Amino acid sequence: MSLNSTDFGLTTLQVNSGFSKILAEKFEAKIARFERVGMGLFGVANCFVTFGRVVGRSGLTERSITEMEAAFSDEFPLSDEVLVLSDLSADAEFGQHRFVAGPPMIRFFASFPVYGQDGKLVACLRLLDYQSHVFNDEQRLLLADLAIMVERELALSAVCQNQLELMKQNRRLKRDTLVDPLLGTWNKPAIVRSLRLEMERCAKAGKPMSLLFLLPDQIAELRVKHGMVLTDQILVRMVSRIRSCIRPFDALGRFDNDQFLIVLPGASRLVVMAVAERIRLSVMMHSEWIENAEVALTVCVGLASTDVYPDADPEILISLAEKALLSAKRVGNNTVVQAMPGQPDMMI
Repeated sequence: MSLNSTDFGLTTLQVNSGFSKILAEKFEAKIARFERVGMGLFGVANCFVTFGRVVGRSGLTERSITEMEAAFSDEFPLSDEVLVLSDLSADAEFGQHRFVAGPPMIRFFASFPVYGQDGKLVACLRLLDYQSHVFNDEQRLLLADLAIMVERELALSAVCQNQLELMKQNRRLKRDTLVDPLLGTWNKPAIVRSLRLEMERCAKAGKPMSLLFLLPDQIAELRVKHGMVLTDQILVRMVSRIRSCIRPFDALGRFDNDQFLIVLPGASRLVVMAVAERIRLSVMMHSEWIENAEVALTVCVGLASTDVYPDADPEILISLAEKALLSAKRVGNNTVVQAMPGQPDMMI
């Protein structure tokens, strides 16, 4: 059984550099650091921080010296007892052990308990060597100090893991406040925020950006005739079709009731027209069966682009797309209209 290999690394969360360094190091690496300190501090051949079993942890064959040492350590269960066996060859119980009487001929073994935050035993700090050692009070105190350092590292790792979980929960909660609970699209504040950010990015990069304002033609009538539940199910399926017609990084949001706003960064007026046509055809080709009757679905779409209105701010661009949508509705169902200078109601 290997050590708990939880990776506390953060790649998407922006936290202070000290916390990032703590979370970036894998648990095994933290434990290995203490084992190296133990070997150097006490001048022993090996040091293990064991949580019950260390055989197999090295990845070496069972005939390797490290795995023999691990196997010997594993024969001692985790214990609250402080154990120091200065000369195993002279020990009545372990003198004839195969790893003492024969290769690798272990001579010294020590074990010190390591406790968790709740005061319960969670691990042991083990020392092994091939010559005998007489541990005085100072060395026993050093071993206790090292065990306390391991305990603090375990506590810190637990705190960091809890902090990471809280961050993830906060991100999920924040996301939930920005997502329409029925459709899974962004809600109005979120899609407007996305529009502002993308307009700023595209302006800095010298790229166009387009808006697509969409309204399902039959939804209001269906809601009156068939109720909320059935109509919402239809709307969910329609949104899925709309989503399949746009790019993964395009933002789709529910703007007002049954109106949808789609932000297409980098899209010119020609590109957004092609996207709108793709959406219009996709919706039109998927009729719904309601009470054994086929019901055709269509959408009206209004478009606005920064390559047509380079000086428009987010509010003006939304207003232009909304006016284009109203023009599409006046023309009739299943219509796409692009905001252009000179058109009625398109002056800014």
